[in-house]
Amino acid sequence: MPEETKTPDQKPAPQDQLSITQHSIRIAGRELRYRVTCGTMVLREESEKEGTAEGHKPRATVFFVAYTKDDTTDPGQRPITFSFNGGPGSSSVWLHLGLLGPKRVEMGDAGALTPPPYRLVDNEHTLLEVSDLVFIDPVGTGYSRMLEGEKTREYHGFKRDLESVGEFIRLYTHRYGRWASPKYLIGESYGTTRAAGLSGYLQERHGMYLNGIMLVSSILDFSTARFNPGNDLPHILFLPTFSATAWYHRKLPRDLQQKPLEALLKEVEAFALGEYTLALMQGSKLPATEQKRIAQQLARYTGLSEAYVQACNLRLEIMRFTKELLRAERKTVGRLDSRFTGTDRDAAGATFEYDPSYAAIQGPYTATLNQYVRQELGFQSDLPYEILSNLYTNWSYKEFENQYLNVAETLRKAISMNPFLQVYVGSGYYDLATPYFATDYTLNHLSLEPHLQKNLQVHYYPAGHMMYVHLPSLAQQAADLKKFIQRTIPGQPKRKASRSKT
Repeated sequence: MPEETKTPDQKPAPQDQLSITQHSIRIAGRELRYRVTCGTMVLREESEKEGTAEGHKPRATVFFVAYTKDDTTDPGQRPITFSFNGGPGSSSVWLHLGLLGPKRVEMGDAGALTPPPYRLVDNEHTLLEVSDLVFIDPVGTGYSRMLEGEKTREYHGFKRDLESVGEFIRLYTHRYGRWASPKYLIGESYGTTRAAGLSGYLQERHGMYLNGIMLVSSILDFSTARFNPGNDLPHILFLPTFSATAWYHRKLPRDLQQKPLEALLKEVEAFALGEYTLALMQGSKLPATEQKRIAQQLARYTGLSEAYVQACNLRLEIMRFTKELLRAERKTVGRLDSRFTGTDRDAAGATFEYDPSYAAIQGPYTATLNQYVRQELGFQSDLPYEILSNLYTNWSYKEFENQYLNVAETLRKAISMNPFLQVYVGSGYYDLATPYFATDYTLNHLSLEPHLQKNLQVHYYPAGHMMYVHLPSLAQQAADLKKFIQRTIPGQPKRKASRSKT
């Protein structure tokens, strides 16, 4: 690449800003030593002026935190996992300090939260035990920014987001000699949308074939979660989570309340796919007697009154449900995790003022990330670290105008082209943002050939969207992820398709 020149009035070209530190952690009595590379990498973009300084123009800086295990004989052979969260507009903090990294937030759980100030503790469940880790903050999140003079929303859309995150992954893989490593992606929420999109983009654009992708709290087909008039699918697919929430808060009839959660959900799932679906498909032609019977059953499964269900025309909506279930107690339930409860000024309102589950995690993760990066990892910046910005309010989906975003087909094609690509899927029973039954529906409609169905491994946990805030779920999910990586490394025995309930 030709050397960049600058005139006296030009600013110096932006440079990578990296801090490298050494650390260790004890896991099951054994010491694991590791290196952390923390900082920003400059993203450049080729243009029609390729071959000139302007043809490889710096556009943005991407903040990342990379963990690599020491004393690795051949780093190129060790697995590497690229991680990001969703939003759109979320930094990578949640998976980083909640599940995967060698440090985790100590914050308590629903009904037993710890007060500020908050702290990090060693994460004995860290995935670093079996894979190096790279946490990526997409542009506009964390410390990642467009450079001065660039359009601030350039990468704030489905396609450009894939391109920028994909370019970072390519660049990191290239610079740090990881092309020979078994490679994995893990995303949460919209991060699963990104991960599925990247499974095709990296494969077809850069020839980067992955060993696996891990989807935590998935949304691949947005038609499953958009409560728009004429789209009855979410009403059907959210019902089991409504029921799980009512069961957790003990709002169901005694006979249902006494059932184990998994047995209850099996019953509700059958109703949702059977009688309930058939009733909604009839619309206004549904006979009055049948409407009443379905309303009674919905009330029984959700803890809501029959009159309320009738007033909703048999179609329960998430934001109304979070307000209605515990209205008599002047409480609301969480969207990200419906085990959490909150209170509003107006108990008669239609929807909650805030998500009590997000309120519970925002403070602990924000404080500990800012302290950790500056004090322990040695990266200095006076920019605000954007934990979760509002990019989702104006995110561009122009490639999907007049249709719902759906990357399930991208994932299907990627698996078909690369039959070694394995997929882990983790869902929380109390997740009202990306309900487990909606994820199951999407997976069941991938149209994978029978011999490729074994590539999917599905797990369920008794918690919410960030299921790892529930410590028993954290331990189980971490074990499931480690087994997934170990079983998908070349030369290891392959696991049959599985759908496990934890």
